[in-house]
Amino acid sequence: MRRALEVAEKGRGRVRPNPLVGCVLVKDGVVIAEGWHDHLGGLHAEQMAIHDAEEKGHNTNGAIAYITLEPCNHFGRTPPCTEALLWAGISEVIVAHKDPNPLVRGDGISVLKEAGIKVENGLLEAEAAIQMREFLHWCKYRRPFVTVKIATDANGSVDDLSEEAGRFTSEDCLIKVHELRKDCGAILVGSNTVIRDDPSLTVRLVETDRQPLRVVIDPNNRIPADSKILNDGFGTRHLSDDFRGLDAMLDMLGDLEIQRLLVEGGPTTINHFLQQNLVDEFILVESDVQHSIPVIADFDLSSRFSNKTQTNWGSESVTIYSR
Repeated sequence: MRRALEVAEKGRGRVRPNPLVGCVLVKDGVVIAEGWHDHLGGLHAEQMAIHDAEEKGHNTNGAIAYITLEPCNHFGRTPPCTEALLWAGISEVIVAHKDPNPLVRGDGISVLKEAGIKVENGLLEAEAAIQMREFLHWCKYRRPFVTVKIATDANGSVDDLSEEAGRFTSEDCLIKVHELRKDCGAILVGSNTVIRDDPSLTVRLVETDRQPLRVVIDPNNRIPADSKILNDGFGTRHLSDDFRGLDAMLDMLGDLEIQRLLVEGGPTTINHFLQQNLVDEFILVESDVQHSIPVIADFDLSSRFSNKTQTNWGSESVTIYSR
């Protein structure tokens, strides 16, 4: 199952709004095949693993399937995985996490059991839940998991008002930011960020075949008509006269099947999210540079989040706060 979780990661940033799923087939104590959900509309993990076994010349009859998520039992972009498992002659299925999707709700396991296949559920369930957290969050609340990312200098300044101001984090750190963007369905900023920086808010430094939706909160319709995000051909939601508050906006994004929202705005926008208790994860990137004319921001994170982990993105120190 740990290997199934590992191979599931190969689909990260490529399968949303579907969850990451991995599958490993074992026969006579030997791994004979593995598969993962690779891209939206492509084979599901179970189907890819069965295809992998066939290509390698292995007979799947009597094999055990280790799957990170309960097999689907409905027709969507692909046929039901339960049918594929039955057709392949799988004798036992071990599932990490049940599927909370209303289209499934345990039917996959039930169908397999009714067909005489032995099914076990819950192996490494907690690890699978972490891997699929945005999908599980969306299934439960029908709105996106909200991640905030902001960078500060060595003294907690989020911006430098001097003329020489510009990006102050390392190139390696920026690559990590683009990896983060790739894993999000939408990126949000406020009008001030667009007016000051005219950002693209796209994934450029890592390979991707999909760009996140850009969302701009601009209730007074202040951003310039020639802003990049309004003219570069990628998807943008410019919320001006139709902005009805953060809760309504999150519900709208949930209806669009956006499962993870990255907030990259300034302190005003971020504090609106924090004050309404709408942030699920806060990524604080700290550089060792010092701004000439600093803009200090205090987000009081320790009192808002129960978990804290440390890592590094390039030469920057990163603290990740979560519920």
